[in-house]
Amino acid sequence: MSNELTVEIGQQSQAGIKAQNEDFCHILIPKGMDLTHKGIVAIIADGVGSSEAGKEASEYCVQGFIADYFSTPMSWRVQTAGDRVLRSLNAWLYHQGQRRYASELSLASTIAALILKSTTAHFFHVGDSRIYLVRQGQIRCLTKDHRLTVDRHKTYLSRAMGAEYEVNFDYSSLSMEVGDTFVLSTDGMHEFIHEENILELIQSHHPEDAAKAMLDAALKAGSNDNVTCQVVRITQLPNQDEHEYYKELISLPFPAPLQLGQTLDAYRIIKELHTSCTIQIYLAQDLQSHESIVIKTPSINFEDDPAYIDRFLHEVWVGRRLNNPHVLKVRQLKHKRSCMYYVTEFLEGQSLAQWIVDQPKPSLEKVRDISRQIIKGVRAFHRREMVHQDIKPENIMIDEHGNIKIIDFGSTRVSGLEEIYTPIQQDYIEGTANYIAPELFEGFEGTPKSDMYSLGITIYEMLSGGHFPYGKVKEAKAHKHYDYTSVRQYNPDVPVWMDGAIRKSIHKFPEHRYESLSEFQYDLIYPNSVFMKKTIPLIERHPVGFWKGLTMILLLSNLLLLYYAY
Repeated sequence: MSNELTVEIGQQSQAGIKAQNEDFCHILIPKGMDLTHKGIVAIIADGVGSSEAGKEASEYCVQGFIADYFSTPMSWRVQTAGDRVLRSLNAWLYHQGQRRYASELSLASTIAALILKSTTAHFFHVGDSRIYLVRQGQIRCLTKDHRLTVDRHKTYLSRAMGAEYEVNFDYSSLSMEVGDTFVLSTDGMHEFIHEENILELIQSHHPEDAAKAMLDAALKAGSNDNVTCQVVRITQLPNQDEHEYYKELISLPFPAPLQLGQTLDAYRIIKELHTSCTIQIYLAQDLQSHESIVIKTPSINFEDDPAYIDRFLHEVWVGRRLNNPHVLKVRQLKHKRSCMYYVTEFLEGQSLAQWIVDQPKPSLEKVRDISRQIIKGVRAFHRREMVHQDIKPENIMIDEHGNIKIIDFGSTRVSGLEEIYTPIQQDYIEGTANYIAPELFEGFEGTPKSDMYSLGITIYEMLSGGHFPYGKVKEAKAHKHYDYTSVRQYNPDVPVWMDGAIRKSIHKFPEHRYESLSEFQYDLIYPNSVFMKKTIPLIERHPVGFWKGLTMILLLSNLLLLYYAY
């Protein structure tokens, strides 16, 4: 069975008794990667009646949402992408309305968007357009009208796109079943036909015929508004079993070990850089550009392991979607591959782990510079709703010019990919024990704050000459069972406020860590008075007073001893 979401659709829109149709709708069923990673979109909009440009507003809502949604990163969750698009679109409508018409509600519209991705339906809603679900002979409305009731006979629209600078929209989601039918409608339809009539028409007609029948029924019932409806019926969900999924994973064969001078597609192998039981890495030359590149091939020890292959391909997927000077570049191939491998840029330099060995007492400025570059690289992941989950010195390279590159994306958690059905479950804690945030040991998902924890441990290791703040963890247990050891114990040159910043970044509870990496970076450079007050010992804050006080205590103790001795 095909691992693809398929639907039947129908949609109708008419002006009705009005001179102009200010409703607008569209259904887009993409192909290939967009179908898998972005999904099917059905969207309906109704220009606000009191708006000076309602027709224009509804068209902008539909066309703008679709164009912008499919332009968002594939790594983003549907909710994140929809949120960003709706807020941006609303601000544009509001400013255009103010600039062109200088009045409220000049470019205003309702909107109801249905996004079907993998096995989940997502809903975004502003205004009084509706989304219904028909399932197993029952119908229910999935949206709540944003209307303000004045009295029994009078209601007003309380929310609309473009009405205000900030928009509040409703979002929800549900798991789909084969046979589910979604109905999107404007108020010109659903205010004139009952839910029972909608259910009857959906059950007895093909989606296109059902849409036309509902539109005709609303007009016959006396609808005095534009009438628009859409019908989307689920005919197939992605539901491959593991065997079928595995067959797709191994569509390309594993390469045999590569030899010096051998040509693989458009590359000539120069030498082997690294080999292990899980991967082979080769230095090669691009025969077209003549530049040096690196080829990574999977180990034949795992050619029958779906989870291993999935992780290998996952690393390629992540790397190709990141473009940052502090993240290793995974090359887009210009030719068809003959076997499974991927290509990255070639870095000449050393790992941060080796640098720590070579630099047991680095300058604070150098540590700050390295930290700044790592943070820039980590931010590239977080902006695309990715969490690296394996930040550690072994996965950070320093090239010959001192530039930092984050490598190894096999453990990266991608929010958008987690919304896609797969029979392969990666149910293990990602990363390396000494750098893993405590909450991950307890089953919580990785977040930017868990990357912050790993980064803080790495900075501590740089400053302390290879030590760890909670001791070296040899088994998979949470660090919250250990006490923090100040980095100043290993390196007295570290200011107390810098030690305080590191301590906060690796707090055992994520809610007590920094809210952002930029805050952490700032506190690594500039003294934070909070840490000065809390962490500076009395001997360092008031050394003269400390020694005077200690002398007085010792004097009194001696006098007491003399008194009792006689």
